[in-house]
Amino acid sequence: MFKIVVEKECGCFKRSDLQNNIAMPSKDEALTKTLEMRDHMNDEFCGKHQFKVQEVGDTFVIAMSDSTSNGCCGGGCGSH
Repeated sequence: MFKIVVEKECGCFKRSDLQNNIAMPSKDEALTKTLEMRDHMNDEFCGKHQFKVQEVGDTFVIAMSDSTSNGCCGGGCGSH
């Protein structure tokens, strides 16, 4: 099973009909559903946040683009 997880549920997500923590039987189905959800969230929500997809093992995570969950410290990575 493959999971779809929304990392942070913003107000728009909570008011939408979208669900969090969805399990799908195949990777292809999970990826397709994840991309549909991301596109819907980017197109239909208030625009305060942009969303991206990250693959973590057998889980697809929909994260806010300004999230630092990708390991970046937020201090201008690459400038030491």
